[in-house]
Amino acid sequence: MTAPSSITVTSRAFQDGGKIPKKYSCDGDDVSPPLAWKGLPVNTGAVAVVVDDPDAPRGTFTHWVLLDLEPITTSITEGQVPAGAKQANNSAGRPSYFGPCPPSGTHHYRFTVYALSEATGLTDGAKLDDALHAIDSRTLARGRLSGLYARSR
Repeated sequence: MTAPSSITVTSRAFQDGGKIPKKYSCDGDDVSPPLAWKGLPVNTGAVAVVVDDPDAPRGTFTHWVLLDLEPITTSITEGQVPAGAKQANNSAGRPSYFGPCPPSGTHHYRFTVYALSEATGLTDGAKLDDALHAIDSRTLARGRLSGLYARSR
């Protein structure tokens, strides 16, 4: 992706590069963590959020895709989908958040916020590939917060 990384993404739940609390994983409550961002370009038409795991054994596993958030949105409350936002299918085939759940070892989880030139127009349950393509083709800028998670055995 060639879009500038001008968006700053933060969470009250964990620091960039820090450990993601169990609450937000498959071992806990499996709810999405609170997120906040700043630095969207003035011409942003919509916002998207993608959570993925590049360390998954079969290639990047996408845990959550939120589409078409209003450009005035600057945060997501824990466990909530903002009004009007759509959820595309994740790699598990469900339009929902699927928390970190690595099969072994410590994995990196990327919470990426995208400023889009316009809304994607996709609906809840859109195919993952369609959603990622729609985001990629409309991205003006992006920002990322990364966290680590390992399951306790």
